[in-house]
Amino acid sequence: MKKILALFLFISALGLKAQYGSANAILEILEAKKGLNKNLGDVNIDDVKFVLIKDFDDHTERNFIIIKGKQATYVEVFDDKQTGDTSSNVFSGDIVQSKHQIISLRADKLEGRKIPIAITKTFLMTKQKDILYLIDINSKERWIEESAINKK
Repeated sequence: MKKILALFLFISALGLKAQYGSANAILEILEAKKGLNKNLGDVNIDDVKFVLIKDFDDHTERNFIIIKGKQATYVEVFDDKQTGDTSSNVFSGDIVQSKHQIISLRADKLEGRKIPIAITKTFLMTKQKDILYLIDINSKERWIEESAINKK
């Protein structure tokens, strides 16, 4: 958890994107309020977009999950710092939301073509100060609702 917070501090220090600099402040507020909401099973996540930004020495990764009903799109955008080139992968699949705040994503198509091994992600949904965010159960990465970043 501390590594991710340090990552967002590093991203905001670099000033890669002004709008994502506020993500660190929002995540600090969310961190200060520990605990999980018990009644998020009925939260509607239709037409919601979640964002995760990772910064490395040689590139930056921006990941998006766009939810439309029971369908989901998972987008990976890679920005090469040396050449300035940008590349992306667009995966599509389905999403399941349980009553116990668990969201499962299974993306089995890459740009419309079936892939042999689907990308699967399992998230725990939490909400603090009217901001939804997802915690990846396996990697502990935190995805924040994009509308919360764009508010500031």
